[in-house]
Amino acid sequence: MPRTIIHLDTDIGGDTDDLCALALVLAWPGAELLAVTTVSDDGGRRAGYARYALGLAGRAGVPVAAGADVSLGCYSPVPGFPKSEDAYWPEPVSPAPGSHETALDLLERSIERGAVVAAIGPFTNLALLERRRPGILRDARLCLMGGHFLASREGFPRWDFRDDWNIQVDAASALYVFERSSPTLVPLSATAETMLTRSQLPALRRAPSPLARLVARQAEAFASDEGLAERYVPTYAGVPEDFINFQHDPLACAVALGWDEGAEVCELPVKLEVIDRFLRQRVEEGGRMTRVLTKVDGARFGEFWLDAVTGAAG
Repeated sequence: MPRTIIHLDTDIGGDTDDLCALALVLAWPGAELLAVTTVSDDGGRRAGYARYALGLAGRAGVPVAAGADVSLGCYSPVPGFPKSEDAYWPEPVSPAPGSHETALDLLERSIERGAVVAAIGPFTNLALLERRRPGILRDARLCLMGGHFLASREGFPRWDFRDDWNIQVDAASALYVFERSSPTLVPLSATAETMLTRSQLPALRRAPSPLARLVARQAEAFASDEGLAERYVPTYAGVPEDFINFQHDPLACAVALGWDEGAEVCELPVKLEVIDRFLRQRVEEGGRMTRVLTKVDGARFGEFWLDAVTGAAG
């Protein structure tokens, strides 16, 4: 695979797919992770989690900075954390607080170096950076996890626009970024077909990577806390019985890094409109041409992700 430089903008510390995404980026052949910034942080808790995970992977030298904090008042609802930190992390993790301006500095430098920015949380940091330096997003290489304008395939969850967390939790920032950039979008219709399952846990537990083993630990805790299988397995034929979670963020990172073995990206005319504080997107003639992941082989991606994270690839 070609060498790619990447910047990860993440809300790690809530849903397990952010950790799954970080593990994939670190395992990606030829990828250079320039920096990690956190978004919807809370006193540096998410930045602390990112630093801890990087340390487990032997990558403590990767710069990490806490970005937009919930104290800014731009999130509705306010993003939270799992009930028990002890279940998700093997030891207490110290927060890494700091000014979000430091995170914006890291983002700015990464964009200037030509890195692809994989934004797998709300888009607040990108909006703040654009306001600080107007025009920087115009030619930036952005891959954004979010978007709802296509229907999922039969057998997979039929979410609507209100389920699009990364966009709707800070819709104002999402609209600001979309209007000032030309991103690649990885929407819910595609990520609905990517899954973390119990059948993958033994390989993760056996992996030489401590980070892969942490993924297994958090997957077990998440399954116990959230019980998503009870919600989705009886309703959707495409969701396997051992389902734990959707792999929204790992898929977005894979697309950012050029994975196309089971993916199809097309340009679609997308129109934006804010209605009742929700950002609505639709494919319509006259809309802005936007790169969108329209198809994915979820099973193939699951195998690819597992092989990469456990060290079985190559």
